[in-house]
Amino acid sequence: MSTAILTGQPVPGSSIEGDLRSLGYDVRVAADAAETETLLAQVPGDQRVALVDARFVGHQHALRLGLTDPRFPLAAIPGAMTAQAAGRQALTRAMARENSSGGAAEFSASPEQAGATVAVDSLADRIVVALDDDGTDVHRPELGSLVAAVPADPQARNEARQAVASVDDEAVRLKSAVKARDGFFTTYCISPYSRYIARWCARRGLTPNQVTTASLVTALIAAGCAATGTRPGFVAAGLLLIFSFVLDCTDGQLARYSLQYSTLGAWLDATFDRAKEYAYYAGLALGAARGGDDVWALALGAMVLQTCRHVVDFSFNEANHDATANTSPTAALSDKLDSVGWTVWVRRMIVLPIGERWAMIAILTAFTTPRITFYALLVGCAFAATYTTAGRVLRSLTRKARRTDRAAEALADLADSGPLAQGLAGALKSRARQLPAFAVPAVALLGGGVVVATAALTDFGGPWPVVAALVYAVTSALAVARPLKGALDWLVPPFFRAAEYGTVLALAVNAGVNGVLPAAFGLVAAVAYHHYDTVYRIRGNAGAPPAWLVRAIGGHEGRTLLVTVLAAVLSASQFKVALTVLAVAVALVVLVESIRFWVSSGAPAVHDEGEPA
Repeated sequence: MSTAILTGQPVPGSSIEGDLRSLGYDVRVAADAAETETLLAQVPGDQRVALVDARFVGHQHALRLGLTDPRFPLAAIPGAMTAQAAGRQALTRAMARENSSGGAAEFSASPEQAGATVAVDSLADRIVVALDDDGTDVHRPELGSLVAAVPADPQARNEARQAVASVDDEAVRLKSAVKARDGFFTTYCISPYSRYIARWCARRGLTPNQVTTASLVTALIAAGCAATGTRPGFVAAGLLLIFSFVLDCTDGQLARYSLQYSTLGAWLDATFDRAKEYAYYAGLALGAARGGDDVWALALGAMVLQTCRHVVDFSFNEANHDATANTSPTAALSDKLDSVGWTVWVRRMIVLPIGERWAMIAILTAFTTPRITFYALLVGCAFAATYTTAGRVLRSLTRKARRTDRAAEALADLADSGPLAQGLAGALKSRARQLPAFAVPAVALLGGGVVVATAALTDFGGPWPVVAALVYAVTSALAVARPLKGALDWLVPPFFRAAEYGTVLALAVNAGVNGVLPAAFGLVAAVAYHHYDTVYRIRGNAGAPPAWLVRAIGGHEGRTLLVTVLAAVLSASQFKVALTVLAVAVALVVLVESIRFWVSSGAPAVHDEGEPA
């Protein structure tokens, strides 16, 4: 149970107590700062507590945004602030100083509050200013047209009440439930009604996690329908895939509508989208096989391409989100194009975000064949990858930015280097310092290209892929031997992903045995899950997966070398079995550790609010 402490003299006719109780707060009343400190000390340290001025006038959703969001230890709106367990110590210190000083005679608004209507003697606002002065991070949600104020006199109170009455906070709440940046298909074909589904779910007590799970189950049923290989099955698969995407949008909108963010929800949201899409690829491949068409290589190629696209996005963003002097003419041109309405939607559509991609897959599944579906997917994703990567390369080359140590560490974690590369990197550190600025991604690309080309162009079972994998281990070690702070060093992780996944694909194709490509699909899916898990840990400022996990599964260069050795010493049939065993082993290790982390108390309650994937 959360506790709200109303400070100051109650106002007749005020609805603040009822509003707070409807948000799950037990309300207590304090006449002054000393009594507030006493009541604050009585609230258990593991419970959320809020300080609210009794004169507060505003929308209930403004209170909800300021006082119930679980993602922030400390949060505030004018006239009210809240602290979770992680922020209680800072609140207690600020409260003690407030009492020892006898209360501030004058309230000086912080920059974030400069435009807000606040009272000069509001205890909650003075505490927030004291926290700001301490350098403590206090989250202030954007209220937009919502009202949150502490009127100083009856006239101001009447004006504030009129402002509240003039704005429909439920309409604002519904609108804000939709992700600010989404693709054309999602914005115009899904969100206009999915937000109402989200509200329907909220009013019936459903949670975002339940909706997320329903979306996954629906997608798996769609994959099962596709696996039948019949036209009715393909039609049903397409319809169910669209419905799964509607639920996928609904879960995030429900989380934003009701502020039900959780660590478990973050994990589910971060991983289920990829699980659904890649399971559907497998279903299409199985359905095609029933009709006598083997498209497993296309399915695996689509998964490799899509995963590498995401790694480009993640690496670029991590390399540049906190870089200093982070400007470029290319970025300025991009911002200019985004100021023209039609160019915004064209640019969002051509990158084939998840809404457009799933709609295309669903329609093609229903009306064409799996082979045509995969051809269209590969062409579309290849064009999108070329467009986005070229633009980011241009930005990186034209901007004068200084990358931080945090960015370099994030890129090193995304690289997923194992014991072999790390050991060689130590020996090659002096040589790496002599490399020119743009040599690092070039070395990574060269080594990856050598191993993939050798695996693809030589006969299965020969020694040359092993030699190429050894060369790849050396070049990958050289690439990470110094901090990844160069203008194009963010390309290193996606080059590593393409090399590892591409090698597995090439060897499986050359093996030419029935069942080896599905085994390769499973192995790449397990490794890709590990890489996505790494991304979302970094996004939540929780660091990379533990070092023992990276060592246990060998790192990208270790796995690449192992797969080439298995291909050299085993027959094609034995290679299929080995890939299956390896896929199961990697999946078990990474899933167990991932689940342990994401359900632990240290997991971040983050949700993907960035560019649509």
